[in-house]
Amino acid sequence: MMTSKQRMLCALHKDKPDRLPVSVHQWQTYHLEKHLGGISALEAFQAFGLDAQIQYFESMGQFWLVDADFARFSTTEWQDEVRIVSSNPGNRIVHHTIRTPEGKLSYKTAGNRMTTWITEYLIKRDEDIELIAKYMPVPKLDLEPIGELYDQVGELGIVRGFVWGDQAGCWQHACCLMDVNQLIMRCFDQPDWVHRLLSILLEKKLRFVESMKGAKFDLVETGGGAASSTVISPAIHEQFCLPYDRKLHDALHELGFLIAYHTCGGTLGIEQHIVANGCDVSETLAPVSVGGNQEPWDFARKTGGRVALIGGVDQHNVLTKGTPEEIRRTVHKLFERVGANGGYICSLSDHFFETPPQKLRSFAEAARQCVY
Repeated sequence: MMTSKQRMLCALHKDKPDRLPVSVHQWQTYHLEKHLGGISALEAFQAFGLDAQIQYFESMGQFWLVDADFARFSTTEWQDEVRIVSSNPGNRIVHHTIRTPEGKLSYKTAGNRMTTWITEYLIKRDEDIELIAKYMPVPKLDLEPIGELYDQVGELGIVRGFVWGDQAGCWQHACCLMDVNQLIMRCFDQPDWVHRLLSILLEKKLRFVESMKGAKFDLVETGGGAASSTVISPAIHEQFCLPYDRKLHDALHELGFLIAYHTCGGTLGIEQHIVANGCDVSETLAPVSVGGNQEPWDFARKTGGRVALIGGVDQHNVLTKGTPEEIRRTVHKLFERVGANGGYICSLSDHFFETPPQKLRSFAEAARQCVY
């Protein structure tokens, strides 16, 4: 019998483990506190008999982290001054003013107990991207706490990391700095400007990747939902995502990392782009019932075993609202139609917040019945 780590790594290498690995993408603090008494994510995976995926967030620079200390990312030439307008956990409002030697930038966020969103974007003028190029700092990854987490997780599962930035992929990061609708229009009206922005972000991400050497990540996540074909066309993806994804993935592969490319929306029409970007794994296989634009088995057929797969379970209509029998049928169908040849981790296609604990038990039990 394999350990959870062995089982998941076997699937990530496109092989057949002892049984179908079963997991969730990330365990949200909201669910842990409201439904599970505040236990840790690792404890939650153990409690339900799931194969653990533990995300490491520290030093990655995401704006949406609820307890992020933005001051730690400031330098003498990039001073992020934070004004907390509302500290109410159900209505957090934060305004940022960034001071550089050549001018100021600003952005605003809001949030609740579940998540954070942008209410005002950083890029407001074409020339703002040059301030980003010259002054936005790139932190170096501290390897010691990652090693400690890796030892803590042990054989219970895998440790996942990211590439620095509000999102790991260059296009997705750009969509956190500028409204996606405006950015799409710039692809047609000012394509050189868009490529300049993406090149700036790529250069910074590659600099961060250099500091990742030796990090004990079993899997590194790139991409993000903004590159999904429910957001942009396959043609835009090919021109403005694929070249930058490939360079980022080449750099990560040089350091020996396995790469999961995250598209938490549609994959129809970009299947071959995902294969061509050099990732090892594609996630999250969102089915049509939860907003995807093709079923997981259709994507699996088109990619033909060239990448491993994670996801596929509708976390809302099936897991949260479905009966135990509906959950079992969904998992078994995915095992038969997506995971029959291995290379598949059965997981939820996105975050869950109000899922009853007993449904998670049904999910784990159904997957454990799927033996190779």
